[in-house]
Amino acid sequence: MTEVPCKVPQPSNICIVGGAGHVGLPLALTFVTRGFRISVYDKNEEILRRIEQGEMPYDEENGQPLLDQANKTGLLRLSSDPASVGDAETVVVTIGTPVDEFMNPVFKVIKNCADELLPYLSDDQLMVLRSTVYPGTTDWLDGYLKSRGKQLRVSYCPERVVQGHAIKEIQSLPHLVSGTTDRAADAAADLFGSLTDRIVRLSPMEAEFAKLFHNSYRYIKFAVANQFYMIANAAGVDYNRVLDGMKQDYPRDSEIPHAGFTAGPCLLKDTMQLAAFSNNQFTLGHTAMVVNEGLVLYLVEEIKRRFGELGCMTVGLLGMAFKANSGDTRASLSYKLKKMLEFQAEGVLTHDSHVHDDPDLKTLDEVLENSDLLILCVPHTEYSELQTGDTPVIDIWGYL
Repeated sequence: MTEVPCKVPQPSNICIVGGAGHVGLPLALTFVTRGFRISVYDKNEEILRRIEQGEMPYDEENGQPLLDQANKTGLLRLSSDPASVGDAETVVVTIGTPVDEFMNPVFKVIKNCADELLPYLSDDQLMVLRSTVYPGTTDWLDGYLKSRGKQLRVSYCPERVVQGHAIKEIQSLPHLVSGTTDRAADAAADLFGSLTDRIVRLSPMEAEFAKLFHNSYRYIKFAVANQFYMIANAAGVDYNRVLDGMKQDYPRDSEIPHAGFTAGPCLLKDTMQLAAFSNNQFTLGHTAMVVNEGLVLYLVEEIKRRFGELGCMTVGLLGMAFKANSGDTRASLSYKLKKMLEFQAEGVLTHDSHVHDDPDLKTLDEVLENSDLLILCVPHTEYSELQTGDTPVIDIWGYL
């Protein structure tokens, strides 16, 4: 991918590493609206090409108009060359700490990123970690850079937005800001203060815990709902009717969610990072994983109990993304369900109009016409008035 130069040949104020992703691109576009010159560094050249051609690569509220605006102003540069960080006053890293197949944090991702950028970093640049990291990572990175002769100001300012609504929430929600020194924290506060006047100052470790606690709490909250669903359903009771009755004019139950597949790239991963940090003593987190991941197994057994063996049935799955009105399939439980059903059912048909990178997807009409049983995996808005005729539907969300 060749660099797409700004119309005005000036250094970038900010380089966003991983800037073509779900975290980085909305942030880049929002900074452009404040007049910042932005360089997006990303290794995904296909996504960079789509952005260069003026296409917002995924669903993001108000994303396309802001991309159009950014292209007109010439304040956005795209590059697959790590040297692009060298021109920036601020380097924002949107690469976090993933977990491996054993649910343990993979620390080398941050180290590898730092090693790649080291030749191009300069003293007194501000480096901001933006994605979820293992507790202690910010201080470790600060020490690691210093050991390599780089005197950067290092900060951790976690994103806390809902995917698909990032641009709106970046400008409306408080930003947690921390730094390994007061100078780093002050610089980060000034940076994000350009987006909102709601700045919350914490230490790096406090900010790291805040991000992990937030996602773990949400994951546990959804597990509570899924456990309630399984208990009620086993007793022949409609959980959603119970829940609606509990919530009616009773605010103390207002936060209890409906049941449904709880997945995606963050909630389980961050819960397991917290578990690893606590020497696997985070029993609530492990239990939540068993419940949320186990909902798929429960659902398959429930289908067999209600409809008999699946060997002569074609099952249609509606929604393959990890959440409603999104095309992101990362860690989607719909695909876990698909794999299980392919082993037991005569056939499995799938539909999702938001997903564009799955060649097995069928049209909605094909799935509706050829399925003996339908499962609403994701409550996309388009399914709200679904007409299924006599075909039975499994709807754990209570959406239809």
